Amino acid sequence: MTYLHFKALHIIFVVSWFAGLFYMPRLFVYHTEANDKPSPEREILLAQFTKMEKLLFNAIMTPACWLALLCGTAMLYITPAWLDQGWMKLKLVFVLGLLAYHSITRKILLELRAGKFRYSSFQLRLFNEVATIFLFSIVFLVVLKNTVDWLWGVLGLIAFAIVIMTAVRIVKRMREKKAGA
Repeated sequence: MTYLHFKALHIIFVVSWFAGLFYMPRLFVYHTEANDKPSPEREILLAQFTKMEKLLFNAIMTPACWLALLCGTAMLYITPAWLDQGWMKLKLVFVLGLLAYHSITRKILLELRAGKFRYSSFQLRLFNEVATIFLFSIVFLVVLKNTVDWLWGVLGLIAFAIVIMTAVRIVKRMREKKAGA
């Protein structure tokens, strides 16, 4: 296989991994909100969300994660000079952060499966946006490959994060207002 084959596969697996990273916290929100429903609806929903989360994590997220890492490693093996470039070192730091996020997602999954609801649906909505911030950072870094441009990207990322967090809070207030009316 050539570098371009690995690059194409890497992109496909990264997209698949992120699809899971975006959807799993959304399932956590629904799972947590289902816990407040009356019986028997609660038991039915909790069983369904548990099943969906297990399938998403084990059949999509984790294999896509490993395959993305494998293809990325193959590209670095083919082009080892990238490891001397600052943007690649920073990208690898973000990848480590993404792996930590994946691990935290697994921890929350196991807690919900055990009936432990440690986070509110609002906290999980905020957690859901972390993957977006990682994606934004990694894509800008890989495309720009320039520290000065990337610095502007980070500032944009901070502004983007503030906008996302504000939007989540506004939606929460609107839901609360609608529920109270």
